[in-house]
Amino acid sequence: MNRHLSELVASLGHMDEIIVADAGLPVPQRVRVIDLAVSEGVPGFLDVLKALRTELVIESAIWAEEASAEMSALMQEEINQWSLETRQDVTISRLSHAELKRRSGQVQAIIRTGEFTPYANILLTSGVPF
Repeated sequence: MNRHLSELVASLGHMDEIIVADAGLPVPQRVRVIDLAVSEGVPGFLDVLKALRTELVIESAIWAEEASAEMSALMQEEINQWSLETRQDVTISRLSHAELKRRSGQVQAIIRTGEFTPYANILLTSGVPF
């Protein structure tokens, strides 16, 4: 995995939050950004989420109510897969995109992908492996 992502995951404590974001999510000034975007679609949102879920213990996941049904289903599928593999429950919720942007000012980092799908953003809360 990207060294910046590995360092971030290793530094997270229980209940710390990060966001995996599309290319258009605004990043608040004092929030760390790991900018992976190379070009449109590279890397894709789901590619980054899949890579993260191999190393990150996920306690909860939140995405915007405005996300398309297709994108919501893909995020749900990834989180469900993580739950099956780890046998740990993940709390899933949704909130408005405006509220997600407000909460982005308090996360440990935002991981910017090359995703151009609107509202392809997910806030993940770090958990513990027991």
